[in-house]
Amino acid sequence: MASGSPSSSPDTATGSGTDPARPDTGEPFGGAGSDSDSDLGLGKLDCGAMGERLEGEELEREFDFAADRVKDLIQTASREQLLYLYARYKQVKVGKCNTPKPGFFDFEGQRKWQAWKQLGDMDAEQAMQEYISCVNVLDPEGASKERRGAERRTGFGGATVSSLYQEEMIREEDKNIFDYCRENNIDHVNNAISSQKVDVNAKDEEGRALLHWACDRGHKELVSVLLQHKADINSQMKIKSFIFPLLSSASACEFGEIVELLLNAGADPSIKDMEGSLPEEVTESSAISSLLRQYTAPKG
Repeated sequence: MASGSPSSSPDTATGSGTDPARPDTGEPFGGAGSDSDSDLGLGKLDCGAMGERLEGEELEREFDFAADRVKDLIQTASREQLLYLYARYKQVKVGKCNTPKPGFFDFEGQRKWQAWKQLGDMDAEQAMQEYISCVNVLDPEGASKERRGAERRTGFGGATVSSLYQEEMIREEDKNIFDYCRENNIDHVNNAISSQKVDVNAKDEEGRALLHWACDRGHKELVSVLLQHKADINSQMKIKSFIFPLLSSASACEFGEIVELLLNAGADPSIKDMEGSLPEEVTESSAISSLLRQYTAPKG
């Protein structure tokens, strides 16, 4: 079988960096959190009709060959086409999406995760067929070229795209307070704020405060520490022209305990995002939506 050893996550499979997490397209991604093809722009993606139905070892060989050819398509294929291929490669190598949803700030990671997740229980054979078909449409001449040796094959998701999504390794002496926050280094963050070396509401170059990062990464204890230091509970982050309320970020990431922690600390569940959506409307979790509605409902 072509499945081989599974990759640990969508990000590690592509070499995608999540630190710092920045949108590659300049567009927000999260919204209502739908996993459908249409939300990713993949519903309209035409990778051509399925070619000859392959089976067994022949299917696996063609899949391996197609995976090798993808590295030549990185500069010409659209983002949607690469997402289409990425999702099917992961479906073959790992199976059904089995990783947590990436953080709210990891726009590229969320796109890849949703592209993979929406394939559901698609079997590996179907994923290989669709992958091969798409590569042949994008690279019709490559289908007739001499097969390359396995030693050159990286596949879509290995070294192929590392140049696009290279994770930056930060040396200890180069780290700032936001790096320690992302790492969940509670002692360092707490000491820096307590000694007044850092303002608890300081924001990074993208307009994100420490509390935003802690919520995004699911660091509940760190969120609690920041709230004890009087972090702005209703702080909104502005990335380019896009505005995201704190509760919307935690809700979209489905961190129920953090949402409850923020609400108990006085966060306002009526603050809408740039699209006019309430925090309860940007999560797929019925429990979180219900919790937010309880705090939104008029008292009396």
